[in-house]
Amino acid sequence: MTVLEDRIEMADSGDELTLDTMFEWLEKMPIPEGYKTEIVGGQICMSPQRRTHWQITFDILDQLRSRYPRKRLMSDVRIDYPGRLNGFATDVTLIAEDAQLDDKGRWHYKDVEFVAEVISKDTAANDYGPKKATYALADVPVYLIVDPSTGTWHLHTLPKDGEYRGEVSLDFGDDIDLTGTAVGVVLKTDEFPRD
Repeated sequence: MTVLEDRIEMADSGDELTLDTMFEWLEKMPIPEGYKTEIVGGQICMSPQRRTHWQITFDILDQLRSRYPRKRLMSDVRIDYPGRLNGFATDVTLIAEDAQLDDKGRWHYKDVEFVAEVISKDTAANDYGPKKATYALADVPVYLIVDPSTGTWHLHTLPKDGEYRGEVSLDFGDDIDLTGTAVGVVLKTDEFPRD
């Protein structure tokens, strides 16, 4: 049975669409190697991993490793968030020290302390829009957007009632001071490459 036939059968049976079902479809699809897939508001999003994207992601992970053990840092690992069908594979995620995997072997969004997304031109609208709103709704304390096409970064903090109340935007080369947040480090951006 093809993915399309699965969809038609599910629609005919009246079953509600779930993230697990959608990710099962993705597992059956011939996704090209080097593509990141996630589900944002019920929409399947695929984007290629670019050299610039990966260098920035690795740089952030490397800097966080100076303070955090590897087991608390994730990249491109599925975490389901509140709202309609949000299964994100964030570029960088910091999990709380006492976090436990759920019965399906996944991390819970309530244990996420920091998220960083490196912008891709094709998916930028998601990172600045619905993903930002979802992270705020989930009370993720610190959300960082790094945009290599503009050479800027945008730090969002103080989530309340589904919105981030604190925002700082500066250029590559300016440090990202997270010492007053749950992260507690300063990230250097002077070596972040640009697109």
